[in-house]
Amino acid sequence: MAERKTYPTKLSVTDFLKALPDPGIRNDSRTLARIMHAATGARAVLWGGGLVGFGVHRRVESNGHIAEWMIIAFAPRRTRITIYIMDGLAHHGSLLAKLGPHSIGSSCLHIRRLSEVRLPVLTKIIAASVENRKRSSVKRQAPSMRKKASPQRKAKAAAKKPRA
Repeated sequence: MAERKTYPTKLSVTDFLKALPDPGIRNDSRTLARIMHAATGARAVLWGGGLVGFGVHRRVESNGHIAEWMIIAFAPRRTRITIYIMDGLAHHGSLLAKLGPHSIGSSCLHIRRLSEVRLPVLTKIIAASVENRKRSSVKRQAPSMRKKASPQRKAKAAAKKPRA
């Protein structure tokens, strides 16, 4: 499995949004941040260099590790805004039909301006996606609750490590 490249940062979301050169994208981004904050109850976090994410979704990967990712996010781009609907856009087909001009990827919703779409419909899509993600998120185990590796598992893991 490829190593993930996008992680949460300590950088200021406010400063990031202030620095956006296009005033329309900047204002739309602030509006989206308010909508996503209301839907998640979580503060905005800048992930990587340009994703504004809200909340944390945890899932168990095939190797047994718990992976953390944002519940919902958006990325202001030069000519459009990409909204990351993390539960997949297939769940929202009827609402997407009412949204207005947009394009989609597997979980990416691309819009040019908020003024071109129906904001109440977009708000419903965001809220539904957040609820779906919250329902499917696994709880993080306290360190004392995690199983400790048996000596056999430790030896097996050590044998798999390549030697330099």
